[in-house]
Amino acid sequence: MKLALVTYEAIHSYGALSGSEDGVLMDYLTSKGIDITLEDWHDPAVNWAQYDLAVFKSPWDYFDKFPEFCAWLDRMEALGIRTLNPISTIRWNADKHYLLEVEKAGLPIVPTALLKRGTAVALEPYFSQFQTDKLIIKPCVSGGAKNTFIVSMSEVEEVKPKLEELLRAEDYLAQPFMPQIQDEGEWSFLFFNGQYSHCLLKSAKDGDFRVQHFFGGTIHPQEAPANLLAQAQTMVNQFAEGCLYARVDGVVVGEELQLMELELIEPFLYLHTHPDALENYYQALVQLMEEVPSSVS
Repeated sequence: MKLALVTYEAIHSYGALSGSEDGVLMDYLTSKGIDITLEDWHDPAVNWAQYDLAVFKSPWDYFDKFPEFCAWLDRMEALGIRTLNPISTIRWNADKHYLLEVEKAGLPIVPTALLKRGTAVALEPYFSQFQTDKLIIKPCVSGGAKNTFIVSMSEVEEVKPKLEELLRAEDYLAQPFMPQIQDEGEWSFLFFNGQYSHCLLKSAKDGDFRVQHFFGGTIHPQEAPANLLAQAQTMVNQFAEGCLYARVDGVVVGEELQLMELELIEPFLYLHTHPDALENYYQALVQLMEEVPSSVS
């Protein structure tokens, strides 16, 4: 079976591919006999029809080129190429409206309100609704904290013109600032083919709310607390069926894991943080290659 590992053009800007997670994963899978090639989803020269399976890994610019990305998904589907994760899951997970579906299913999420495109800005009610003095505003289609910012009650009028401009283009979400991000950190649980692999805590630098490393965040491998792992597993079982990978990101409120993101498109997998992570990924990939006929997309 011939595989493509789906990435984006700028992956090479991070230095030698061998030093990136993609490079390490490629080397490991190749050493196991997997016929796999790194391909840029946006490259028109790629002959996708030559591949039996396309594995989403790091199409990290999809939210900057979202209409083109959606059109590419349509083309992949028309070609009948299997993907991991499935294209239907990719479409669903690409828009953070999915959080409201998770909540509707009875699973806990960080409190979330939808700010619809083209509507008037009225943030004041959410401070009392969420019982917070700070709101986090983020696009429904985004990654890497793009156009994500924090607003206090005193700043509402100041940010109103900016937010109104942003809302002309797309939907946004409003969420309370979760102090757990600063106090404990954001948990990430990694699953491969529905099976738990490893977990870690991501901490923001002092005075920030963003845990990404390029904003000064740090990562800390952890043993998974049994109660939190069980809750993360429930989310994966319900919303990540047939997925090669899933990353459950959340904060702990009391004893409850409140979902911040269910990452099913292009999460960093922190494969370097656990000695069995690469093997766990490989075994999951082999299972899915064997279980699903290649003619199914």
